[in-house]
Amino acid sequence: MKPISVTQLNNQIKSIIESHFEIVLVEGEVSKAVYHSSGHLYFTIKDENSSINCAMWKSNLSKLKFKIKPGEKILVYGAISLYVPRGEYKLIAQSIEPSGIGALQLAYEQLKEELSKLGYFDEERKKPLPKFPKKIAIVTSSTAAALADMLRVANKRWRLTKFYLFNTLVQGENAAEDIARKIKMADNYVFEDGNGFDLIIVGRGGGSKEDLWPFNERVVADAIFEAKTPVISAVGHEIDYLISDFVADKRAATPSNAIEIALPDGNEILMYIDEMINAINYKMQNILSKKEKNLLHLFEIFKANSINKKLLMKEEEIKIFRNKFFNEMKSFINTKQNIIDVLKNEFLALSPQNRLKKEEKEIEFIKKEFDNLMENIFYIKEKNISFAELFERNYINIINKKDSEIKALKNAFEALNPKKREKEGFAQIVKNGKKITLDKINKGDEFEVLNTDIKIKSKALEVKK
Repeated sequence: MKPISVTQLNNQIKSIIESHFEIVLVEGEVSKAVYHSSGHLYFTIKDENSSINCAMWKSNLSKLKFKIKPGEKILVYGAISLYVPRGEYKLIAQSIEPSGIGALQLAYEQLKEELSKLGYFDEERKKPLPKFPKKIAIVTSSTAAALADMLRVANKRWRLTKFYLFNTLVQGENAAEDIARKIKMADNYVFEDGNGFDLIIVGRGGGSKEDLWPFNERVVADAIFEAKTPVISAVGHEIDYLISDFVADKRAATPSNAIEIALPDGNEILMYIDEMINAINYKMQNILSKKEKNLLHLFEIFKANSINKKLLMKEEEIKIFRNKFFNEMKSFINTKQNIIDVLKNEFLALSPQNRLKKEEKEIEFIKKEFDNLMENIFYIKEKNISFAELFERNYINIINKKDSEIKALKNAFEALNPKKREKEGFAQIVKNGKKITLDKINKGDEFEVLNTDIKIKSKALEVKK
């Protein structure tokens, strides 16, 4: 037999394969998928016993409406081709369609539906998370990178919370039972002060569906559902949704995100405190400003309506009225005083006493003249004039005249003297404070009869006119 080269053999095999498997439809589970920068897709599908490498060229890939992911079951429509340089054959996909879900996915969907009907996912039963937790239990593996990430975030975010680790298996055959047991231990834990944990975080980092499967088990779901302490589920990456996520009181996209959800941000709290202080100061300033304005307004009203203000106003009014009264009274008194002065002067001028005094002065003058005359008597004799003749000539007539005038004035004064007239039966009649005459008195009237010394209250019993 003549030998052939490797290339010839591969070409012959290629010809046989491509002619015999010109078109095939293969079902399998994606175990690896690479979207190359060239625009081609390289992936592997498998079943329980074997696998096959596949490729989809850019021209066909642009028509695909979804991206394939590991773990998905798909139907690949294409042809078998052999790559001669390496002697490798591939399934060249022309189109890809989703197939039925795998066994794990089917179990996941079935458990999810069952728990949903039992109310495990109901929002009304989910417990609120504490705003400022003091003690948090972390149920995860002590060797997990997720634990270090959580503690690192907590140290940056909020240092007032204490963390307690409940070391557990997070993957493998017995992991689900261990996770459930540690959740129950954390939920029932009691400190010396009689209080338990404020929050429980259950989680682990990312991994394959098989690695994360313990968190899809019914025993873990029951432990979370029955816990009296709020639970955050933080398993895998953001795209991973597990049964524990739906049952927990809160789902976190990652373990680090669970800490961000559980703890307040210290910097935000400080900023919030600053904002509150500023807001309080602003409000207080605003309130104080308004109150100050109100107080000033009330103070002005009080001043305007205060007793002191009213007293001052009344005092000013009294001063004005008093000054006006005094001025008017002064004017009135001055007027009356002027009248009195005029009357007084007139009275004094006509008064008998003044006239008597005047006449007395004249008599005194005459007496002095008489004395002077007597002193000059010797002079008279020298002149050969008799004294009697001189006296009669100059003074007797004057003395007689003045004596007559004095007597007339005395008689007039006595006639006008009230005392004199009272002796003659003079009295005034006063009724209701007014002086009246007798013809104004009627029967039954009450009146007063008075003079300068006596006042008699009287009543008219009978009136005859």
